[in-house]
Amino acid sequence: QVQFVESGGGLVQAGGSLRLSCTASGSTFRFSAAIMAWYRQAPGKQHELVAVIDSGASYVDSVKGRFTISRDNAKNILYLQMNSLKPEDTAVYYCTKYGPIATRNWGQGTQVTVSS
Repeated sequence: QVQFVESGGGLVQAGGSLRLSCTASGSTFRFSAAIMAWYRQAPGKQHELVAVIDSGASYVDSVKGRFTISRDNAKNILYLQMNSLKPEDTAVYYCTKYGPIATRNWGQGTQVTVSS
């Protein structure tokens, strides 16, 4: 069974930056072979795919040019660098294997709050 633990969230003013980290663990989980993703859930809304990384990276339109997804396969860590943050980026951010939202298992997540 794989477990993902997110960290790095916090309270930041609009225009600021945060770097989220996600550590993956599991005796049989091959992090380096997995397509990984960041999702988020804003208050009162459903989960939303934010960024995906495989051999390349892709992003939801609302974060393109501001967020960067990356990974350290040697350490089993997934990152999300978030710059030029906006109040609408406020959400709980989750990392997990990429796939349909309805079938994802969500961990604790990390809260990101952007004040205007």
